[in-house]
Amino acid sequence: MARAPLPLPVSLDPTSPLPLHAQLREALRAAILDRRLARGARLPASRVLAADLACARGTVVLALEQLVAEGYLTARPGSATRVAATLPDDSVPSPGRSEGASPMPVPNLARRSARLTAAPRLRYMAGSAAPDAFALGRPAPDAFPYAVWARLLQAEWRHGPAEPPDPRGSPALRGAIATYLAQARGVVCAADDVIVTAGIRQSLKLLAELLLDPGETALVEEPGFPGIAQALASAGLRTVPIPVGPGGLSASRVGVLASDARLAVVTPAHHYPLGHTMSLQNRLDLLAWAKSVGGWIVEDDYDGAYRYAGRPLAPLRALDRVGRVIYVGSFSKLLLPALGLSYLVLPRGLVAPVNQALAEIGPAPPGIGQWALARFIEEGHLAGHLRRTRRLYALRQAALVEAVATLAADILAVEPMEGGMHLIARPGPSWGAGLTDAAAAVALGQAGISAVALSAYHVGWPEPGLLLGYAAVPERAIAPAVRRMAETLRHRP
Repeated sequence: MARAPLPLPVSLDPTSPLPLHAQLREALRAAILDRRLARGARLPASRVLAADLACARGTVVLALEQLVAEGYLTARPGSATRVAATLPDDSVPSPGRSEGASPMPVPNLARRSARLTAAPRLRYMAGSAAPDAFALGRPAPDAFPYAVWARLLQAEWRHGPAEPPDPRGSPALRGAIATYLAQARGVVCAADDVIVTAGIRQSLKLLAELLLDPGETALVEEPGFPGIAQALASAGLRTVPIPVGPGGLSASRVGVLASDARLAVVTPAHHYPLGHTMSLQNRLDLLAWAKSVGGWIVEDDYDGAYRYAGRPLAPLRALDRVGRVIYVGSFSKLLLPALGLSYLVLPRGLVAPVNQALAEIGPAPPGIGQWALARFIEEGHLAGHLRRTRRLYALRQAALVEAVATLAADILAVEPMEGGMHLIARPGPSWGAGLTDAAAAVALGQAGISAVALSAYHVGWPEPGLLLGYAAVPERAIAPAVRRMAETLRHRP
């Protein structure tokens, strides 16, 4: 029988197969997301919680450390643990969490770009303890080494910041990133070439403002993530979508569609969302284009670390001989979404002017966690985590392909990809002619399936399909989710 709940909305069930620390973590997280624990609320001391719950103090400490690592709680040496003021879920809509809340005013936009109009159709996972199946962009929470990360964070908090704030990011972290990229991705760079940022959008906006003048043209992939075009537009640039084929973006189309462009943002390792790998010829052609126009290429290697079949091609940065490629990566999809740290690697010719601009405009990225992340990389935990999750994600992708083929072949068709963290489900023979992928995504969302319409990534001619993220879904949960997805689509109104 479960113990009596505390005034704090938490109870533990010793008969449950779920470990006690996991029960406490999920109960606290649910209370935070449901606003039963308000932002900034002070939690009882771990000893008090352990006594009230009649469990070991280590059980409470482990649960709290994991929530701190995920961004739901904050802790400082000598002070109480509190609910974070800004939660990892703040930037995404969460069904069921808006009851009783006042709606935010919506500006009246007289004119909106095609990508901005498409953006609201994207539906993301709310990051809850029991997330909707197939949410995009989420690494496996059950694979992250929380105990190691908590130990490193505690050491950082205990000793305090070892370095003064630097708008380029912690020197220790920048050095660790440079070493990791040389070993894992073949990107040879120095610590001074690396800049730590708060995310890909911040990186793109910064680069757009420093490299181009307002009104100039930037190239984006079609289809492509709308957030990229939005970040460039916020810096005053005009964006031109370039259609992407099986070999990735082809520079031969640039002269016809945007002869005045001087910036291109591409995902050559694993195009988002179609999954294509840019061919070597297209890579060389794109490099030649950048050299000929005096332009720049931003290489977004958002999940290039995950490849399960085929021989990986060298990143554009590794092929660049004239200093025209800016390499961008992120730790949010590799480790924890709440970490919120990305990085960019500058060509040598840009290091001095960008550093000067950063010194003037700032601000520095969030400092807490940078030292811990540097140690996480240096001690080999990142490399080990990537090895484990490559095997895990390959198994989960295979499980998703098999489940669709077995349980939903009449309504959906899924082909495996050589890398990445999502698959595309195309309409099957029983997919009704009047059913759009956007409507299907809405219906699935109501059934707890976090599918995203592929058409939302297109500016021009929509291509129907559903994007399904599998990395965060345990293998045992994949088949039941696919069955629920198929039943929902078969019995749609």
